[in-house]
Amino acid sequence: MEMIRLNPECIRCLLKKHLESCPESADTETRIEYMQSVLKIIGNAPKYYSSPKLLNSINEVKSRMFGFKEDFTEIKRYFNALMLEMEPQLTEKLKEADDPLRRALCYSMMGNYIDFGTRTSVDEAELKNLLWNTPDTIIDDKSYRELKGDLAKAKILVYLMDNCGEIVTDKIFIRVIQKQYPDISVTAIVRGGDILNDVTMEDAKQVGLTDIVTVIDNGNNIAGTWLEELSEQAMNKIDSADVIISKGQANFESLNQCGKNIYYAFMCKCKLFADRFNVPMFHGILVNDKTAGIILREK
Repeated sequence: MEMIRLNPECIRCLLKKHLESCPESADTETRIEYMQSVLKIIGNAPKYYSSPKLLNSINEVKSRMFGFKEDFTEIKRYFNALMLEMEPQLTEKLKEADDPLRRALCYSMMGNYIDFGTRTSVDEAELKNLLWNTPDTIIDDKSYRELKGDLAKAKILVYLMDNCGEIVTDKIFIRVIQKQYPDISVTAIVRGGDILNDVTMEDAKQVGLTDIVTVIDNGNNIAGTWLEELSEQAMNKIDSADVIISKGQANFESLNQCGKNIYYAFMCKCKLFADRFNVPMFHGILVNDKTAGIILREK
């Protein structure tokens, strides 16, 4: 039976966001050609494809037809710098926590709020409110116990990065992991090319992630982790991992039900995800790939 990752809500969202997203100066014939191309991409997509994979194909059409490429360079630098300013306070606050690992994971989840794929702007006041005031109890106890158990046994951890700014909270979380589980070798994987505000090697260097762990890119610019198009190096790292921590909705969309020992950590930033996991919007989720598959089949 073919694995199904596409969802009617995701298709509707892609159509709404991209069907008419071509320059106003484009003539009627060009607009029709573009819209037909977008419809063809979505209409011909296998059901096991995910929205991030389709987004990449749609962006390629935009680039080919209009020379259009969204540039998030300055936005990424800004939010990386913003979060770096907050890093000492967040790190200091960990000292107050009964469970620093759990608190750092909570920071990492709330950092996932920084996302220009699901919204056009990021409310900095709300971001700070989420980081300072979200209780650690948002993390599912069972999934957290399982993660700690796997980390205690693991020798190799692969951490799949997601967005700018968020990468700083990931760095904080990784540092706590390294302190509590000193025998673990950690490799962080970033995108291999620019897509939205997703992190690349440039971001990893800006925030100092390359100073504390090995960082490699995944060999492509898909807004997720699409196993079929990973570089050999990235695929080998993932295959050799005892535990994988995967950040963000796009990584979940492109990897869920892949059968690997992946712990997905993200914030529900659309109604589809909130409904899937039966939580309010902007709630954090920690779930293993095996458990996630059961949840999705039950919906």
